[in-house]
Amino acid sequence: MRFDRELISNGNPMEAIVGFSRAVRVGPFISIGGTAPVGPDGKTVGVGDVAVQTRQCLEIIKAALEQAGSSLSDVVRTRVILTDIENWRSAIDVRKEYFKDIRPVDTIMAIKRFVNPEWLVEIEADAIVAGWQG
Repeated sequence: MRFDRELISNGNPMEAIVGFSRAVRVGPFISIGGTAPVGPDGKTVGVGDVAVQTRQCLEIIKAALEQAGSSLSDVVRTRVILTDIENWRSAIDVRKEYFKDIRPVDTIMAIKRFVNPEWLVEIEADAIVAGWQG
């Protein structure tokens, strides 16, 4: 079986510079890469506030999923990446607002820093297109 491939963009100028997509859909499968808390103006949203940044990441992910023909209810995995593991509860409390009933698998991890030091969190997600009829 051969699957079609769709690149999902949210207009971030770094997509062309670095050579990445916000998300890629191959057949019914969608992968969303590290999503940073960036607003439409290219600036960091919620500087210093991991909860606000987490919400921004999840809203970007939600929009990418909808563009790919899916939704948050179709997410099967998330990865919450933090610069300070002590912030895990604040980030997860926001994540829970989006996924409490969906309950995708999750990984929470910490790294030293992101490309932009204002970012406290990035989130990745994997989903499907429910009812996909290749």
